[in-house]
Amino acid sequence: MKLYVAPYAPNPRRVVMFMAEKAIADIEIVTLDLQEGEHRTESFRKKSPLSQIPTLELDDGRTLTESRAICSYLEALSPEPNLMGRDAFERAFIEMWDRRMELLFSMPLMMWVRHGNPVLAAVERNQNAEVASYNQGQAMRMATWLNEELASRAWIAGDRFTIADITAACGMDFAKMMRWRPGEELPHLRRWRLAFAERAAGKVAA
Repeated sequence: MKLYVAPYAPNPRRVVMFMAEKAIADIEIVTLDLQEGEHRTESFRKKSPLSQIPTLELDDGRTLTESRAICSYLEALSPEPNLMGRDAFERAFIEMWDRRMELLFSMPLMMWVRHGNPVLAAVERNQNAEVASYNQGQAMRMATWLNEELASRAWIAGDRFTIADITAACGMDFAKMMRWRPGEELPHLRRWRLAFAERAAGKVAA
């Protein structure tokens, strides 16, 4: 199998972190240059019609896009260590938190960076300062709420590490491009990120 990724892009990194946590090492990583438009070539669009990364290409030529879908496939192939839940309730509970981290935390952080950092102008062709400001505010409100939630538990979806932690870390790390880190004003979020850094997923380069 091959996984198509791009440097610094958070969604491909989500899958690579997931693979690292599961010690999956037999998938070839293919890096595309987004600024050069390698994801928009005719040959790549045959694999990913919407020019999306990550894209997982199976040995038989079938492909999957969307980072969560790819992680679900890998969880089924390599069920241990479990990152998505062991029974019906836990699977739903972890997915609930993963969706919160994706839509309410990581997505605003990503949109803040994409619309607010001039380095990404070649990728985000219609950068908008108002979009950047709005999403920054949304992300910071969510960071404050998440900090309060983490006061009572070690990890985002409970007492053990799950995909929800990976999803949150990807968005947070992308925001380094805006020079944002949780500081002393967010002690529980900061403690969580430091703990994340000690895991296999936390050692994946940005």
